[in-house]
Amino acid sequence: MSLRIQEHISLKEFTTMKIGGTARFFAVVTSADELAEALAVAHEKKCRLVVLGGGSNTLVSEGTIDAFVVKIAIRGTMWKDEGTSVLVIAGAGENWDGLVAEAVLRGLWGVENLSGIPGTVGATPIQNIGAYGTEVQEVIEWVEVFDTKTGKIEQFTKEACGFSYRDSIFKRPEGKAFVVTRVAFRLQKNGTPNLAYKDLKERFKIPDSGFKNKDDKPSLTDIRNAIIEIRSKKFPDLKEFGTAGSFFKNPIISSERFSELKKTYPDLPGFELRTSNLELRIKVPLAWVLDNICGLKGFEKGNVKLFEKQPIVLVQNGSASSEEIEAFAKEIIASVKTKTGIDVEWEVAFIGGNKRHPASSAG
Repeated sequence: MSLRIQEHISLKEFTTMKIGGTARFFAVVTSADELAEALAVAHEKKCRLVVLGGGSNTLVSEGTIDAFVVKIAIRGTMWKDEGTSVLVIAGAGENWDGLVAEAVLRGLWGVENLSGIPGTVGATPIQNIGAYGTEVQEVIEWVEVFDTKTGKIEQFTKEACGFSYRDSIFKRPEGKAFVVTRVAFRLQKNGTPNLAYKDLKERFKIPDSGFKNKDDKPSLTDIRNAIIEIRSKKFPDLKEFGTAGSFFKNPIISSERFSELKKTYPDLPGFELRTSNLELRIKVPLAWVLDNICGLKGFEKGNVKLFEKQPIVLVQNGSASSEEIEAFAKEIIASVKTKTGIDVEWEVAFIGGNKRHPASSAG
């Protein structure tokens, strides 16, 4: 057996929230074969297998986690030239922003708007990460997974992944047995800047008539640098704060419900989305609701607060417990429900004891 198994390892330093107890068993997995070994050990020890990626979207409880926690560190990247596009195949343990930086350096379009997002490649399809008008599902070709029920490697097409807003089959009960091992992305050699997002429109001063000349359009590097700068002003520095980034999802409601809310809150912004059956839904910016309706921007209680520059981000001062984080989050959710009737969901995954918050797999 090549897998190095450790016991009673603190998970605190393996998450950006900087909270967490100890794993009964722990190992860093660098291949599908090692993942199979870990699964066999988990069966032998009669404990569940818990998968951890970059830890940037995860809340871990205190105490002993009675599980075999494996940190996915499957590396390797291939860049396959296929005419007008390049198929990029990356191991689940690769750093996501490092991959984006390399794509931009190579002049490839498709992921530049997803610059600056922490975490690993393996978490991107699970969460269907998105930012600044782009979702990763737009460039995913296929996702390779290890099936913990059969021990076999499978490949999911984009369609089979069941992508929707911050969601995929891998976050649902039917997909919990799958561990992402590799992801393939289709990037384009020639592309058009996606600058529809308000912050980018303002940054690049896009005229209403659009850019008249090709040379007027910002380059890939311009877009990446702009997004990193914008994010730095909105999101806390991971070196200074314990945070999981955006703790809550932006709620998606019916167009009828949105129209009703607009009567009470005329300035409430909303963005149209079409579901797979073409039903019209509206995505509501939760940060706006927390700030303008609930008055919670910068709200602080004990060791936890909503980040003053971006209220959907929850931060802790280094002394908070997972129970304190959870109680704080529930208070925020209750406030939104009371003021608007909107149900808010966690975006982060929860790992602990014998319970798991219905958010998603660990990022």
